[in-house]
Amino acid sequence: MDLIQSADFWIGLLKIVWINIILSGDNAVVIAMAARSLPPAQQKKAVLFGSGAAVVLRIALTVVAAKLLVLPYLQIVGGLLLLYVGVQLLSEGDEEEGEGKEYGTIGAAVRTILIADLVMSLDNVIAVAAAAQGDTTLLILGLAISIPLVIFGSTLMIKLMERFPIIVMLGAALIGWVGGETIVGDVILRDMLVPMPWLHYVSAALGATFVVLAGRFLQKRAHATAH
Repeated sequence: MDLIQSADFWIGLLKIVWINIILSGDNAVVIAMAARSLPPAQQKKAVLFGSGAAVVLRIALTVVAAKLLVLPYLQIVGGLLLLYVGVQLLSEGDEEEGEGKEYGTIGAAVRTILIADLVMSLDNVIAVAAAAQGDTTLLILGLAISIPLVIFGSTLMIKLMERFPIIVMLGAALIGWVGGETIVGDVILRDMLVPMPWLHYVSAALGATFVVLAGRFLQKRAHATAH
């Protein structure tokens, strides 16, 4: 058991856990936004299934992420997909409460969580893989430890969203921001950002604005149709 007893192992494990704490904030927001559309009794299941599946997905992604990130147009497609997810999650906002409120399904919620996490994790897993330095045991253990952290963060976000509805819009804006960042991070656009680094923030801001405006428009249209 020399590996487990070595200082390098524990330092590497702490690095991975810390990286996941820092990088999982946006994932916790997505999980919370997807789960809030479910009946209260199913929200915990969606958080558990979504968090567990997302971590397994990250482990698989770590093996291929470095190769995927050099493929042209992949991050553009992924960013557009994130914008779509953000608009959909915001448009499903809680305009109606009580008996008139329509709930989603747990399968749809978990699917949304996985799609968003797939895109958002491409960059994140590079940092985790670097900290693991090729040690698969360290990688899996570090990501497994991060599961309760993501679950706790998601559960807390659901409660905050129920109490402060503005957080729902801020969460959707965050997804749009990451979507905009993902688009300009594509390999075919990277050289363009060298002389104009401000385009990174412009694209992110445009992504956040688009998700909020489009999501609110669809939300109000659905509310008007229902009445």
